[in-house]
Amino acid sequence: MGLGSIENLNPLNYVTSTMAESPRVRLRGWQQAAVALGSAVGALVDPRRADLIAALGETTGKPAFERVLDRMKRNPEGREILLDRPRVISNNVGHAWDLPENTFGAAYAKFMGSRNFSPDDRPPVRFMETEELAYVAMRAREVHDFWHTLFGLPTNLIGESALKVIEFEQMMLPMCFLSVIGGTARFSDKQRSLFYKHYFPWAVWAGMKSTDLMCVYYEKHFHEDLDEVRQRWGVIPAPSI
Repeated sequence: MGLGSIENLNPLNYVTSTMAESPRVRLRGWQQAAVALGSAVGALVDPRRADLIAALGETTGKPAFERVLDRMKRNPEGREILLDRPRVISNNVGHAWDLPENTFGAAYAKFMGSRNFSPDDRPPVRFMETEELAYVAMRAREVHDFWHTLFGLPTNLIGESALKVIEFEQMMLPMCFLSVIGGTARFSDKQRSLFYKHYFPWAVWAGMKSTDLMCVYYEKHFHEDLDEVRQRWGVIPAPSI
């Protein structure tokens, strides 16, 4: 990308435009900082902007994604994921809706269906330099709803903030830390008290106790009992408050 192509653009507008353009965008150092700053500001203003949150994760998360990639390469199931590069899209996970009620797959389908979510709604990766890192970033994005299902977290502000704590423990992504700060800043006094008294300490512990969740080939475990996979992966469900 040439210098002149963005020098007159607001960083927030630049993030928005690149999300709809070429699949991958190479950024210089200052351009990356501008996109990260614009994404952070935009996401604070409107936390529903998944494209801005994604851009923030990519432009600040390269070292973290490199560590996740290294862990996956050293883990048998992680290597299998990297070899197959499964995508969490409707064509690949639609069979979860037909599985028995007690299974992980059925729980995931119920989570998605009850909220009218589609696995196809995730924004594409734009700012990773290599295909491997781009896939790891996409995988982290696409397993987010699997983690919601496993930990039994809602999609409200408290649930999303708690899951970001777990994601930070698992991947050390700066975006997750920033999201927790931004999310808790929007809490009411009652929500803030509830979060820090119950959900925050649980999420720190749950993130530390779980197995390396980026090295789990979730799609191959859809047919298994939800409680059994939770136990195997060291997943501690969210407190019932």
